[in-house]
Parts: sequence; C-alpha cells; structure tokens
Amino acid sequence: MKDLRILFMGTPDFAVGVLKELVQQNKNVVAVITAPDRPAGRGRKLRPSAVKEYATEQDIPVLQPTNLKDEGFIEQLKSYNANLQIVVAFRMLPKVVWQLPEFGTFNLHASLLPEYRGAAPINWAIINREAKTGVTTFFIDEKIDTGEIILSEEVPITSRETVGSLHDILMKTGAQLVLNTVQAIEDGTIETKAQPKDRTFKGAPKLTNENTKIDWSQPVAVIDALVRGLSPYPVAWCYLNNEGELQKIKIYKTTFEETETSSEIGTVTTSKKSIRVSCKDGYLNIKELQLPGKRKMDAASLLNGFSFDTDAKLT
Repeated sequence: MKDLRILFMGTPDFAVGVLKELVQQNKNVVAVITAPDRPAGRGRKLRPSAVKEYATEQDIPVLQPTNLKDEGFIEQLKSYNANLQIVVAFRMLPKVVWQLPEFGTFNLHASLLPEYRGAAPINWAIINREAKTGVTTFFIDEKIDTGEIILSEEVPITSRETVGSLHDILMKTGAQLVLNTVQAIEDGTIETKAQPKDRTFKGAPKLTNENTKIDWSQPVAVIDALVRGLSPYPVAWCYLNNEGELQKIKIYKTTFEETETSSEIGTVTTSKKSIRVSCKDGYLNIKELQLPGKRKMDAASLLNGFSFDTDAKLT
C-alpha cells in the first residue's frame, strides 16, 4: 500500500465535486492549485474560484500561479513533496509540472476518450445528440487529452438532457472514478492502455461567440440540441428583429415539432403563452429566454409585458 501525498489542481464547480470526495474519503490532499481570483459582478470585485473557496474551508493550502513555469512556483510545488497530482478542469500543464511526482499526474476528463478531447466535452456531447458519454482518467502527456487511459465509466444521455443536468451526473460519476483510480495507484494494481491513433475522433473545442449562435437554417432538432447543450451556460443566442430594432437575445429552454411549415425561416408567432419560431422542417417552441437588460423569463411571463410585431424574426 503506497502512502500518497496528493496535490490537486482544478478551478470550477466540477472540480470541487471531485476534491470534496477525496477529502471526505480521508485522502491526503497536501495542497491545491487553482486559478487566480478574478473580477466578477457589477462591482468587478475579485472572486475566488470554487475550488479555492472549498479548499480554504478545509484548511488546505492554496497556490494560485499565473505562470506555471515560474521557478518560484515550481519550488513551492516541490516543497509539498507530493507523489501524485490530480487534475480536474484546469489549464494545460507544462512538462516540468506534470513530470514532478513519483506516481505521475492524472486527469479526469468528462468524455469517453479518445472522443471529445478538448475544452467543452459535456456541451458537445449534447449538441451532437450523442446517446452516451462518460468520464475517463488518464495520465497526462505532452499533448491535450491523449495520455494513457486508466479507467472510464459510461453514462447515458437522456433525450431532454441539458449541459447543467449532465454536468452534475458526470461530476458524481467522475468523483468516484478518481477515487477508484487513486485506490488502484495506492494498491499498485494500476493498468493503462494507449489511446488509438488510427482514426479521427470527435473534438470538443472551446465555446465561442460564433459557435454558440443559433443558425436558423439548421433542422429544428439540431437547434434544440444546441440550446440544451448550452443551457444554463454559456447559453445559445441569436438576434431578434422586432419593430425595426435588432436585439441580442439568449434562449435557455425549447421544445420542437417536426412538421411542414409555410412561414419564412426565423418567423416568430405568438399566442398568449407561447413563442414559436418557424424552421425549415418544423417549429421551435421557446420556453425560456432573456432579453437584453432583463432577467431570464418563461415565455408566458415575457408575453405579459412584451409584444412581438407581425414581422418579428429571429436571425
């Protein structure tokens, strides 16, 4: 049985779920590395990462480097004598960092590698209407998400899944997978397998203003999947042309009907409680949305105080 001294690296809520499980199972987390505090909110006050907040509550030392190759930071790392590093939703590590510990550095990735390597695997699995996804632990190497796989666990994706609901499921599944990986390292029973290199795999690129915008020329089921894959964050968006004014709106929740339509693509029609958009093969029903400067509302609440003209269109 190996005596592990773990150094944990992560930043968002997804990483907190894993760190919390390690602490609750009495694993020896000697320090945490997370992103520097960042300005947030209207006052732009510095806000710590979710991982920092939890680590501070648990009296775990926290390091927040801006440069992972800085010699002072490397010396700080070495001072903790960690023999295992665990990475969950953090930055790409330089070789000088991931090669440090005796038992290596492993990462938890929210997909079934080698599929969906990259920054946003949970989002893209839903956007691409996959039937399943999962979590994978692997040892880090020079490239992004290409190292030898340790363990993986498959998770089904339901028909109305959102990135918010799937995130929480994968966080719990991933926390257990990390524990199982740590246990295998402790017991000396770890086995790995190389990722295949003989074919092309689906990627999970960073979400941008361009790839989160709704393309109303797409099939209605594809648009609905984009909305679910970006809700509640960073949210699908488009422009509303209403009464001669162009506004950027966010769409959080939709349903759809596949049927013949006669209206021009993007045309908006409303009733007392519903907002419906014409698409090439049906209608998208907007259930929750947000106008500029307003709070998120369901369609019925919005229609109580906002009206769409007869020529209103989404683009």
